[in-house]
Amino acid sequence: MNKKKRRLDKKSSRTAGFICMYRAASYLEKNPYYKSDDYVAPMLLPHLVKFFVKLRLVDFRWPIFPKGIYEYVIARTKYIDELFRKELEKGIDQILIMGAGFDTRAIRFENINRSTTIYELDSVHTQKAKIRQLRERGISSPGSTIYIPVDFNTESPADKIKETAFDPSKKTLFLMEGLIMYLTNEAVTTLFGLLSDLASSGSIVVFDYIYASVLRRENSCYGEKSIYGKVNSVNEAWQFGIENGGVEGFAKSFGFTLVRNLTPADLERTYFTDNDNNPTGRVNGTHCIAHLEK
Repeated sequence: MNKKKRRLDKKSSRTAGFICMYRAASYLEKNPYYKSDDYVAPMLLPHLVKFFVKLRLVDFRWPIFPKGIYEYVIARTKYIDELFRKELEKGIDQILIMGAGFDTRAIRFENINRSTTIYELDSVHTQKAKIRQLRERGISSPGSTIYIPVDFNTESPADKIKETAFDPSKKTLFLMEGLIMYLTNEAVTTLFGLLSDLASSGSIVVFDYIYASVLRRENSCYGEKSIYGKVNSVNEAWQFGIENGGVEGFAKSFGFTLVRNLTPADLERTYFTDNDNNPTGRVNGTHCIAHLEK
């Protein structure tokens, strides 16, 4: 493991904060292709930041921001929102969100949650920052939510989960949004080995990942250079990637079946194409979303 001190060792994740800003800006959009439903995200922003975002004094499509990442976050949010809602409506037993950051789905979908327990795992500093923001904004955490602090690179998520009422025999939706690219190879192997043990038949795993070529600095993807530089500049460097075309084999090695692999082109077709097949936005080319089942 890299011995250099990471930001997460002492502070909340800056990238989690950026994602919250992107979701807030997306909710405030008037363009239907850019608008998503995270109405809680604007409430979590510092007041000055919210002022700038709301009045469009800052626009995440400007060239100073990594190309296509705003669009990617919007597409990822919409895809996972859809899945989250569907599984709650079906009455799934448990949802386990690893690297939850400022995820607000437990709050936003509380009205359709009949009996699903939602577990949120993240670094202690990021999780404390989220809980503090919710409290200061007068936003109640649903009783169905259980917070679990963990450092995925140095601590065992298994030990942390065992301290809760999580039941491996029950069907579970596992979400890892913007997580595994920040972990070491060893941590990813340990994490997916744990998922294999925790996932009962019919359980679902959804995660996003970057292409391994990005770590080699091949600069073959749209927006790759700008986003790679950004994550390194905030001391939250990417460490893990999957080769293009390799996610099915990766899933099989842990006992999962690949249901769907959404590439940047897939996300553009689904979320940023109008009725006449014209593009309405371009998604950063470094990330994909994988949907697995046990």
